[in-house]
Amino acid sequence: MKLQFNQLLLSAILLMAAAAQAAESGSTIKADTLKAAPFTDARIIATLPSGTSIEILKKDGGWYQVSSPRGNGWIRLLSVRRGGTKATSASRELSGLAGLASGRAGTGKIVATTGIRGLNEEELRSAKYDEKQLNLTESFATSRAEAQKFAAQARLTARKLDYLPEPAGESR
Repeated sequence: MKLQFNQLLLSAILLMAAAAQAAESGSTIKADTLKAAPFTDARIIATLPSGTSIEILKKDGGWYQVSSPRGNGWIRLLSVRRGGTKATSASRELSGLAGLASGRAGTGKIVATTGIRGLNEEELRSAKYDEKQLNLTESFATSRAEAQKFAAQARLTARKLDYLPEPAGESR
């Protein structure tokens, strides 16, 4: 009897694990390329138009591995709306870049933050010049015109913000 219970318990745990690993549905919020690997310079498999239904299989950094009508591959995280493909008023509000980055809505005053890990002293001492990585980094640069075109397509608007006051007792 105890062996049957243990087998039943193990089966239930395995089923729950499989359910947790199940793909999540989603859709593209803008046209983007489906890549063979989660890298900007990876081979392009296909272009997915805005509104394409996808199944999200896995997340790796800023990329989702997806299954789509045009094939399986990797797409940028910020090009995907997780969940159903029907847009609600809240999901329309979140369709902008800031909404995706923050995951917050409700007041219309969306706050987005980004964390950056700095280098410690040991990492700075052991750093070496790497021309290949420098060239790769420089390849991500975009022109002002391209940035303005992207902003216009995403319906982003510029807002001037004042700098925060210097905290008391700290100086640079």
